[in-house]
Amino acid sequence: MQSTRDDVTHMMIGRERELRRLKRLATSGRPQVAVVAGEPGIGKTRLIHELLESLPPTTLRLVGQAEPGSLARPYEVLLDAVDSLPGADEDRLAELADPSRSPVERLHSAIKLIDDLVGERHAVIIFEDLQWADSESAALFERLADQQRPRFLVGTYRHDELHTRRPFTAVLARMERRHAVNRVGLERLTEAETAGMVAAIAGRPAPLRVVVALHQRTGGNPFFIEELMRGHEAANLETLDERPLPWSLQEVLRRQVDDIDPTAQRIAEAAAVLGHRVQFDLLATVAGATEDELITVLRDFVSRGVLVESGEDEFTFRHALVRETITGQLIGRQRRRLHEAALDALLATGGSDPALVAYHARAAGRYDDMVAAARRGAELYLSIGSPYQALRLAEMGLEEDADDKDLLSGAARAAWLAGLVGDAVGYARRWRDRTTSPTERADALVLMMRLAHEADQDEELESLTDEMESMIDELPPGLEQGRAMTAIAQSAMLREFNAKAVEWADRALALAKEHDLPAVRLAALVEKGSALVNQWSTVASGQELLASIVDEAEKLGEWVLAARALNNLLATVPPESPNDHAAFLERMRADAERAGFEALAVASYFEGRARMAIREGDLSAAINVLEEGRERDRGYERRGRTGDFHGVFLAGLYLEAGELDWVEETLEDLKTIPGLSALVIPSLAFHLACRRDDLDGAERWLTEIYRVLPEQQWRSGSQAHDLLSAALHLGLPLDELDRLTRELLDGDVWDDRRSLVEAQLAEAHGRYTEAVEKYQSTTESTILTPYMRGTAHVGAARCHLALDQRTEASAHVHAAAALLAKWGGWRVVQLDQVRSLLGLVPEDGQRTVTGIAALTRREREVALLVAEGLTNAELAHRLYISPKTAAVHVSNILHKLGVASRTEVVDLVSPD
Repeated sequence: MQSTRDDVTHMMIGRERELRRLKRLATSGRPQVAVVAGEPGIGKTRLIHELLESLPPTTLRLVGQAEPGSLARPYEVLLDAVDSLPGADEDRLAELADPSRSPVERLHSAIKLIDDLVGERHAVIIFEDLQWADSESAALFERLADQQRPRFLVGTYRHDELHTRRPFTAVLARMERRHAVNRVGLERLTEAETAGMVAAIAGRPAPLRVVVALHQRTGGNPFFIEELMRGHEAANLETLDERPLPWSLQEVLRRQVDDIDPTAQRIAEAAAVLGHRVQFDLLATVAGATEDELITVLRDFVSRGVLVESGEDEFTFRHALVRETITGQLIGRQRRRLHEAALDALLATGGSDPALVAYHARAAGRYDDMVAAARRGAELYLSIGSPYQALRLAEMGLEEDADDKDLLSGAARAAWLAGLVGDAVGYARRWRDRTTSPTERADALVLMMRLAHEADQDEELESLTDEMESMIDELPPGLEQGRAMTAIAQSAMLREFNAKAVEWADRALALAKEHDLPAVRLAALVEKGSALVNQWSTVASGQELLASIVDEAEKLGEWVLAARALNNLLATVPPESPNDHAAFLERMRADAERAGFEALAVASYFEGRARMAIREGDLSAAINVLEEGRERDRGYERRGRTGDFHGVFLAGLYLEAGELDWVEETLEDLKTIPGLSALVIPSLAFHLACRRDDLDGAERWLTEIYRVLPEQQWRSGSQAHDLLSAALHLGLPLDELDRLTRELLDGDVWDDRRSLVEAQLAEAHGRYTEAVEKYQSTTESTILTPYMRGTAHVGAARCHLALDQRTEASAHVHAAAALLAKWGGWRVVQLDQVRSLLGLVPEDGQRTVTGIAALTRREREVALLVAEGLTNAELAHRLYISPKTAAVHVSNILHKLGVASRTEVVDLVSPD
């Protein structure tokens, strides 16, 4: 088998499910047939390579490959396979080409040749690139599929090159009617998988805008991505999407448009210049082709796989790089003339997509038309929830007119919605610096205040808020003042100055009522409701307020406001019904997607699903959701508050589960992200040190916590509970526990969480009666999560035991067991300790989660690979992790499954 070809990639991303399926078929011990289909470069050969690498050494491998133009050589694939396999019968080989023998006799010789080579051994027989196979090879594949031998027969082919003139086409149709053929289709990589592949090759994540551009340029084809990066792995990733095509890739792409006549060449060049979407009438005008000529050529291009019919009278290039290759061969004047013809045709029709107009205007050198179209397009795409497209248009216009305030405004808003906070800050500042009136400046400040929060620039946010307050009276009464007031309310709410937030929201509401401003009214209600749910005493009224405005916001098309209202509603005390919670979460995601609000549509969505699992007391489910979200995001370069959004949350859950090595690994990742909140690393590191009984480390990190804590203007009862629980585990002195509690609590912490922390502290001081009262006051809380209430029951049970009240202690143990049935980690360890002191045996349904159910999603993935016989080194290679990390995963799996060796994992882990 050749090691490199046009469609071979050296790295496999996003194909784990397909690989597991092929591996199960290969090791089933039964006759199996599979066909792997996909376009060139999609990774079929890489998948086969990974399959062969994963098989036991005793498995016989017979691999042959068809080549373009091989139709004249019978049994090309078989001959290619036996070339590298010793022991082939020379007489049998001669019979394959003997013209005196009938086709049936030669087919029997081919089958006999394989039978002699394979015998009764377990074998994997692979025919690659069957779209090029000669008729004899295709017939042989079909006959091998008919044999009931314990072999695994695999064929790969390019589905877009399989047509009626190819011998394998009819074979495949017959096989699918007669056999249980396992079809494995390989799709292009998603944007997130593209990000993962780039990060794996370069050794670091790439910026979001680069990943998006590269994915659009390559269509998610792994071979194209790899070729564009070849030799540039250590270069600046910011320019990755701008790199010219390497000659090797150009040659691959040129083959798709070889040997076409001059008319077809002219149409291909015009279509390439027209861009991603090619409209039939526009192409006819630009190419100067008649309708019949165009239909004939387009039909040929579709059959070749160069174009696909993407809509009514609309075509797109199957690979954008083919279009790039064609345009790269045109001379400059030729390109300009085609662009100008397209621009004139678009302007003549009126109502054309401003993005197309701007694209052709820039290429034609008509920059006034380009800037005008960029302004219109940025506004249009923002209105329909396509912020990244709006950003690209705004930036195109700014290349010509860097001081255009409309374009700067559009670029800033678009970058913010797309999650590009750093870019948004830069454009917003340029926008503000070019304003000439208080109204314009206030518009810029509104966005800058939000951006300062997301970039963790607290001092900047405070300064901008003060500036906005100082200029309120300079703004015209009505819409401008109302928007400024709601921005000040939002700033106060984000900084936990809830009374101030309500005050400014009420001022905006009064103004909205006076001037009939429905949008201002909705914005003010969102800020007021969000401030109210931040406080225990007003959470119910805040939830009611937020829930009441969602319908109205959606009717007015205020999608950002609707999504924010739902997100803030769910982030406090979610609905008691899991179905209602799930429905609200999906509604929030849909509204965010309509606005193009990336932070809520992706990051907050996965966080919401994790919180839903936590409300159901299911630790493994919460971890699995966050791991899924983190895998989608890890290939992107993130900064500030959004930097590894899921990683911070996930590290906390790993601490809950006692996965301390995973916490350390995640912590190391987080340390590389600039702009994270100052308390994130110290608090996680302190908690980890405590759980590892590292007193020196805990004391060092506690000192750091006290140093940076003043930078965090809000206080959290959950944070206080977690850190105090860690300190109690380590056994820090009582005076240190008292100080830690004082520093972490303030008057705004919700009562139930405060009571839980105070109960823990009272128990530590030996004030058991007081501790019992406080613990019991929280056990029925609707605010606390099941795992917190379970811990409250465990604490109450310990205190009752200390007071020699065993009956009461037993009741609390049973209640805790129900709440912690699907949890794990240190809380369940504490429960088991108290249960042991009481001499209790776990009841059915109240046992500690063990076995397969205790494994996280990642651990289940590793366990499947362990069951397949992979070593730690092979695990590390397959999953792109270090061998040390692989060893940690395996150790955790053995512990949770309660087995002593890797071989025992096979009996416990289902291959499905």
